Amino acid sequence: MPRYTRDHIHLRSRDPKATAQYYHHMFDAKIVETVQTDGRPRVDLEIDGLTICIAKAQPEHDSAPDRPYVGLDHFGLQVEDLDEAAADLKKRGAEFYSEPRLLRPGLKIAFVRAPDDVRIEILERKNNAT
Repeated sequence: MPRYTRDHIHLRSRDPKATAQYYHHMFDAKIVETVQTDGRPRVDLEIDGLTICIAKAQPEHDSAPDRPYVGLDHFGLQVEDLDEAAADLKKRGAEFYSEPRLLRPGLKIAFVRAPDDVRIEILERKNNAT
């Protein structure tokens, strides 16, 4: 069977540079400006080996639908200490959809609201919880 590994997440934003600044401010993402294959500018981010590509949304592109909907719901970032991370994110001005909570033994989660209504799950795993 083929082995699949992470490569990137691709977002569309009305203001890619402002969105990139949010990820830099909240998660210390490294910002790299680049060009897409069609020649249009794009802003890429790197968070611990995860690439997030941010392309400009065109005026005719719809905003994300109201939740719940079918399709990608969120992406997750893992931390060693969720309470510490949540406190740090709050100091930086993050808006939480849901505060840190124990989902089940060994797994604590919280959800942050990013620009363009992107949901980011922040999770802490202990004892190999999946």
